[in-house]
Amino acid sequence: MTSSVPAPLPLSGVRVVEFCSTASGPFSTMLLSDMGADVIKVEPPAGDGLRQWPPLNEGYSENFAALNRNKRSVALDLKAPADLALARQLILDADVVVENNRPGVMDRLGLGYASFAQSKPQLLYCSISAYGQSGPRSGEGGFDLTVQAAAGVMSITGEPDGAPVKCGVPLSDFASGLYAAFSIAAALASVRAGGQGAHIDVPMFGCTLGIAALQTSEYFGNGRSPVKLGSAHPRNAPYQAFQAGDGYFAIAAGNHKLWLDVCRVVGMPELAADPRFVSTTDRARNQGALKDILETVFTRQPVAHWIDAFNAAGVPHARINDYAAALADPQTAYMEWVQPLTLPNGRQTRTFASPIRLNGKGFPIRRTPPALGEHTEEVRQSFARVDA
Repeated sequence: MTSSVPAPLPLSGVRVVEFCSTASGPFSTMLLSDMGADVIKVEPPAGDGLRQWPPLNEGYSENFAALNRNKRSVALDLKAPADLALARQLILDADVVVENNRPGVMDRLGLGYASFAQSKPQLLYCSISAYGQSGPRSGEGGFDLTVQAAAGVMSITGEPDGAPVKCGVPLSDFASGLYAAFSIAAALASVRAGGQGAHIDVPMFGCTLGIAALQTSEYFGNGRSPVKLGSAHPRNAPYQAFQAGDGYFAIAAGNHKLWLDVCRVVGMPELAADPRFVSTTDRARNQGALKDILETVFTRQPVAHWIDAFNAAGVPHARINDYAAALADPQTAYMEWVQPLTLPNGRQTRTFASPIRLNGKGFPIRRTPPALGEHTEEVRQSFARVDA
């Protein structure tokens, strides 16, 4: 990246040890590593299971690469006494531990928070799990699909008359990773100010309910669970995807002025006085009828026509992009978000870098994603030198 944030990065000097697999934990530690933390990823001899996920680039997983840049990999068999001892050394040398195993797994290995709370009182120990470290469901495992189901997401996703559908992006995994990284960064500020460490409990179930603040507040307000509306919005209209002559596009008339602009664009100013559509609440209540009216106009022209028209009118709008189109968007190019990446096998690929800018500059990719155990001996030797 030609315009990267110069060193030192915000989390330079912070040592993180990761005992994680697949998505939520690795994503959280990658966010920390993007900000400058030194992340050591401890993997079993067979590696993080994500290493096997396709697409494979000459044997190396592109999915794994997307979540594990800027990290070092240490392969340890935690059933072997020597490797378990090295894991303990790593934790005692760290500022932060992140793990996403079922509750109790790290304790049984002698690597749980309680094993270090007294000997390293400033340690931040973050545990990500399906339901949390305590409570009636704490012993249950979970993946993004089951947490989306349990937390209500699937009940409001999809068309009104369709089967339950999960969000295509694994939002339970990644929302939990974001909560974890934010909590760690906040707690680091406290520790750096002289405070104590802590055990941070990140339940995917709770995080998924947490990002559903509009849906939970709707239930608290009227006692009714929200329902599926497809791409529509329960309180705004027109605010959804519409069919044009050659495809679909989305508009979001999120206030009354934008609604009047929509009326002008479609050449139907009389809609503004229609009693079904006078207020935002009226339009939301009658959005099915409003959609039918608008689509009789929209289907007369191609998507490109309506994109240009709503752009000129200042109404928020978007094509329904696939990922190829989103990654080729001129804004993506301008922000330099797509970066080249070299895999451990020497193959070249691309990745989506940190979207955050600091003082107008992005964050560099300092390390390519590691081969399994690439840094095991390097780390062993570093402790051997200390012991000597």
